[in-house]
Amino acid sequence: MAAFPDIEWMEQFRARVNGDPEMKVIGDWFTTAISFTFGEQRYVVAVEKGGITHINAAPRIDSRCTFGFRAPMEVWNRFVGPNPPPLYHDFFAMLMRVPEFVLEGDGLVATQNARALHRMMNLMRG
Repeated sequence: MAAFPDIEWMEQFRARVNGDPEMKVIGDWFTTAISFTFGEQRYVVAVEKGGITHINAAPRIDSRCTFGFRAPMEVWNRFVGPNPPPLYHDFFAMLMRVPEFVLEGDGLVATQNARALHRMMNLMRG
């Protein structure tokens, strides 16, 4: 298994998302670009109809995203771990109770796609 958050790990995450039967049902309207900042490592992930179509591992100033999540590695490691502690078991809980976990950008788009986004985030725990 690839080390989190290497590009190999991101590719495994893409495979889980794209192969997930639930995402195929709930992701029809989930088309956006999401930024994930894991400590110092940032990715911009393109999502179309609930599937990950592209992972930009070296985004620059011209890499656009609608919204994103940023947190130190300690926070992400708790979230993606096999048995997350309270408040780190769900990204909504982290948004509300973990100050280091930050939603950036257009929060409206994130909430409009809450169900598919929630499923996608849970698939980080592979």
